[in-house]
Amino acid sequence: MKFEKLWESKIESSKKFRIPEDEIIWKFSRSDSGAGGRKKDATASKVQLFWNIYSSKSLPEEDKKRITEKLAHRITKDGCLIVTAHGERSQSLNRKIAFEKLNQLVEEVLKPEKERIPTQPPLYVKERRLEEKKRISEKKKGRRKTKFHQF
Repeated sequence: MKFEKLWESKIESSKKFRIPEDEIIWKFSRSDSGAGGRKKDATASKVQLFWNIYSSKSLPEEDKKRITEKLAHRITKDGCLIVTAHGERSQSLNRKIAFEKLNQLVEEVLKPEKERIPTQPPLYVKERRLEEKKRISEKKKGRRKTKFHQF
């Protein structure tokens, strides 16, 4: 199949790691929804991609840990990351989409996070907050009952 030859290559992301094709397991089944009409009842166009993160040799341990933390809802107890595609009529297109989804997921997780630069609020903001507190305090003071025996 020509498609397999196209996608037999490696998955690449911004971190430039490679996931070998032999680490990916494909499963095909009939799609519950999506395009296809009557044909969808007869063809196995739904694609499930399984990638075992724990046994992967293409990632360092720190990246595996980060992926398992960020994508915990998509990972099975065995450590397989599951990606599903069933929107298209053909299995090859769904296979391509699942492959791209996996690439995007891993790329987003491994993208380095920007460090937060701590800032201080401007002086006028602090003053405005204190004035508001004083105003509310005065309003509440006005609601208090006065004690007559203090006069």
